[in-house]
Amino acid sequence: MAAKKSESTSGKAAAAAAKVLKDPKASKDAKTAAASALTQSKSKEVTSAKAASAAAKVMRDPKASKSAKTAAASALTQKPGKKK
Repeated sequence: MAAKKSESTSGKAAAAAAKVLKDPKASKDAKTAAASALTQSKSKEVTSAKAASAAAKVMRDPKASKSAKTAAASALTQKPGKKK
């Protein structure tokens, strides 16, 4: 049985995600992570493996904007844990 998701995207992270989605220079990975974070702002959705992978790439990218990293961190926080 999966654990209940207790995290949701904060207003600050949602604003950062919206900024990334509007940025024409943002990478595909940044936009994927931002979309995942924004989707979770008012729902019980969790981050998919694809979105988590994209978010991890954004976090490792030294050229990623602060907004992109904020959205990526939010998406990673909301990914489901590993089964034991």
